Amino acid sequence: MCGIVGYVGEKEATPILINTLKKLEYRGYDSAGIAVLSENDNIVVQKAKGALKFLEEQVSKEFIKGSLGIGHTRWATHGEPSDINAHPHTNVSGSIAVVHNGIIENYAKLKEKLQSNGVVFRSQTDTEVIAHLVNYYYEKTGDIFQAVRTALSKLEGSYALGVISQDYPDRIIAARKDSPLIVGLGNGENFIASDVPAVLEYTREVYFLEQQEMAVLYTDHVDLYTEDGEKVIRKPFHVDWDLSSAEKNGYAHFMLKEIYEQPKALTDTLRPRLVIKNNKAVDIHFDEMDFTEDFKNANRVVITACGTAYHAGVAARYIFEKLARVPVVVDTASEFRYRDPILTPKDVFIVISQSGETADTLAALRLAKQAGARIIAITNCVGSTVSREADKVIYTWAGPEIAVASTKAYTTQLMCLYLLAMKMAYVRESVSKADYEKLLGVLQEIPSQTEQVLKDQSSIQKFASLNFNKSKVFYIGRLIDSASSLESALKLKEVSYMHSEAFAAGELKHGPIALIDTDTLVVALATQRALYEKINSNIVEVKSRGASTLVISQGDTSIFKDSADTVITIPETEDIFAAILAIIPAQLFAYYCSVLWGNNPDQPRNLAKSVTVE
Repeated sequence: MCGIVGYVGEKEATPILINTLKKLEYRGYDSAGIAVLSENDNIVVQKAKGALKFLEEQVSKEFIKGSLGIGHTRWATHGEPSDINAHPHTNVSGSIAVVHNGIIENYAKLKEKLQSNGVVFRSQTDTEVIAHLVNYYYEKTGDIFQAVRTALSKLEGSYALGVISQDYPDRIIAARKDSPLIVGLGNGENFIASDVPAVLEYTREVYFLEQQEMAVLYTDHVDLYTEDGEKVIRKPFHVDWDLSSAEKNGYAHFMLKEIYEQPKALTDTLRPRLVIKNNKAVDIHFDEMDFTEDFKNANRVVITACGTAYHAGVAARYIFEKLARVPVVVDTASEFRYRDPILTPKDVFIVISQSGETADTLAALRLAKQAGARIIAITNCVGSTVSREADKVIYTWAGPEIAVASTKAYTTQLMCLYLLAMKMAYVRESVSKADYEKLLGVLQEIPSQTEQVLKDQSSIQKFASLNFNKSKVFYIGRLIDSASSLESALKLKEVSYMHSEAFAAGELKHGPIALIDTDTLVVALATQRALYEKINSNIVEVKSRGASTLVISQGDTSIFKDSADTVITIPETEDIFAAILAIIPAQLFAYYCSVLWGNNPDQPRNLAKSVTVE
């Protein structure tokens, strides 16, 4: 969840480290720091609790000149947010500095051993153990690379590391296990970073470090190694993102920009997978995978993910069962990995992760792989760990998503799941060819219909201005709308900090209705036309108890004219496809509530973009 960067080259390191750290602010952090090898070959550390601007203020007062350094934005796991606990951390003499993303599970045992050897610790972090451990082995071997290698062999847990030593002023040593790390290859300069956007301004050639790989970066070259110290030869990956796609382009926040990017993101995700003949979509084709007998004869689909991606999986349960007539199990990855799940070779196992680095999802993937399951990954990040370890990967071509709260990642994940379910339905012959082509035609309209929804943002903004101060917000829905309710409630609580929950509408009378009063807003997602009367009766129930009501619906919404304070109407589509369109007003409502409360929706408190630790 933390962000790490590093630079070695011919330029001043300090401004580059600050700039690259800014590009990682979306990951969430509570402190920041840098360590630079100064011109007199001493490591100088500057760090500060709070926003990056506080570190910048320090740097402006005491600029460190030097062309090699490492930097870090910290999200606290061990030890409270403070200047002392901020990274980088050093050994006792300050001759070795370390930045770390991850969790060292056996740090207490290692700390006790080091303290018994006279080491004095300054912080409460698990990371400081690494700096002292590297120093311990460096004093024994006299070789910094071997010292880092040996130290890594003693660590239990996850890490992405950057290490510098004043005795080796020409290099950065980097390593990773379970936490993401990339190496950027420049001209007379090289970089490490937790994520690609940090280095896009400087290079488009990167290595994605594999599990338990190490890298040694010099000004003019980079060497890759296995954990056993054997050299690795690999071609770099060329990043073809447009740099402007990682900038705000006039929008007040990345979140709003990314909401408005959804028509393009959906088009980019959908169009390459459609087979067009005579201007008509007739089939779905994934370059990434073939639909073999595994899909035709599958006993069930198993989906696991976390957070927003999990909600996409919940929606997928309705989609697969409705279209492909196959049983679906959906589980949060954090639960799946511990409950001794039952898997068979006839299961289709799908993992969903925006970043491709979610720790619990990766653990679930590996568990399923050990059980012999066929793994399909849906992710937005090319070269991510999930994409490399799955048997097959389907990319959501959403482009970089900078805001912590996912928007376009969610809708493009849904689009991939629709495509998978429809193709599976076709090969299993649960839909006819005529119905298959009809559904493809309807699905083709979704990106342009998304654009229509976004044109009605002013009514959502107005509704938010009248209701952002409600103490409770409940989202209700039936069938796939109940999955949309889960994601809608999550978006609101993530960015506005308002108390919000989601319920299947039919469950209201089984307890939640006791919470309804005049300080409650109920948002009903009502896109399943056969159930309009049912959900309208739920809206009447909460309205009669004093709640304010908003309905997001499609088609003839006259049934809601007396029960709803406001109705937002989305373009008509097949009920099963309405989930993409219905979520957009909910995203906008969450965004405007956040802004009205004076929050920064791009960087919600206590949250990070990618949860790379358990």
